[in-house]
Amino acid sequence: MSKILKVKARQVYDSRGNPTVEAEVFVKNNSATAICPSGASTGTYEAFEKRDKKNKRYLGKSVLSAINIINTKISKKIKGQNIHNQEKIDALMINLDGTRQKTKLGANSMLAVSMAAKKLSAKLKRLPLYKTFFIKKNFQLPYPLMNIINGGAHANNSLQIQEFMIRPDRAKNFSDAMRICFVVIKTLSKLIQNKGLSTSVGDEGGFAPMINNNNQALDLIVSAIKKSGFVNGKDVSICLDVAANELIKKNRYSIHSKKFISVQNSINEYKKMIKKYKIKSIEDPFAENDWNSWNKLMKATNKVQIVGDDLYVTNLERLKKGFLNVSSNAILIKLNQIGTVSETLEVIKFAQIIGFKTIISHRSGDSEDTFIADLAVGTGSNQIKTGSLARSERVAKYNQLIRIEEELGKKARMNKIH
Repeated sequence: MSKILKVKARQVYDSRGNPTVEAEVFVKNNSATAICPSGASTGTYEAFEKRDKKNKRYLGKSVLSAINIINTKISKKIKGQNIHNQEKIDALMINLDGTRQKTKLGANSMLAVSMAAKKLSAKLKRLPLYKTFFIKKNFQLPYPLMNIINGGAHANNSLQIQEFMIRPDRAKNFSDAMRICFVVIKTLSKLIQNKGLSTSVGDEGGFAPMINNNNQALDLIVSAIKKSGFVNGKDVSICLDVAANELIKKNRYSIHSKKFISVQNSINEYKKMIKKYKIKSIEDPFAENDWNSWNKLMKATNKVQIVGDDLYVTNLERLKKGFLNVSSNAILIKLNQIGTVSETLEVIKFAQIIGFKTIISHRSGDSEDTFIADLAVGTGSNQIKTGSLARSERVAKYNQLIRIEEELGKKARMNKIH
């Protein structure tokens, strides 16, 4: 049995240049590290991220208290534990914290340790990380939900919708999926430049041109798909992350313009958008507590993937409520929303049992850590959302999936999205 000797943490930096937590778990003659990501557009019910808000030297953004918690309390608690018993390691941290949203230890402290332990276990077993989750054979690659235009909290433009994405629905394999996205993105870049607009990118690598409304962005994307030689809605589909939590006031929404309109009018606008632009997936179309509006949209749309992110925050209790309420048919999975690998796997398993699509996701403040690429394959999740083909912290995940596909060889298959 390989016992944990100690855990050491350090403050490193994420893709937005903010401090974040890296943990390193040690056994005899070996160790593994993991870096915790951080979100900008966050749900109220997410697990708590511990930062030193009073530390003016780091403008209130440092994570030195989280580092100290790992180096003392967590290290002491899990010392001597079997590195291969992930559930026990995570349970000890959960019990040590003892709060509903992990406010005592901080989900960033706990997750960095949890991920590092999982990586080290795989390393000691001499197995690729993706082979250590609950899928043991017939591994499938996820379809990328690739961010190509940023708006909302992820960019400094006038777009209400936070992410405009493409999904290569007819890709033969993962490498082909990447090629298709690459071609569309390069074509889109030229179209944006031809309009005299900037091709600077947002937090997640998508373009962030100064355009005024959602339809302008969608028209550009449709044109890019067509000029790339593909058919919109068949070869390549447009997918949206609305992040409606940021767009609600007094039960009215400003999703489709800066004007706040009723829920029913918002649904009518969604239906028009779906029909005109052949939208195949909408994430967070309404706010996290507006359960009735989610249900109304589900009833009003057909064959559209409705994804809960802020609605569920990778939380089993909220997912069960959403299932009973018929709020969506898919869930976004973010490790740091819940704070441990074990709890994340529990949510993925339940979601798949009830017939939900599971989409593994990065955060806008991410790092070179590629854990989520292996997680997507190892849990049979059929889509992955990890930004654009820009910024190395995004591309790192795609490159890891290319390596996994190569390793699987002739056994590699794409997952199903319909």
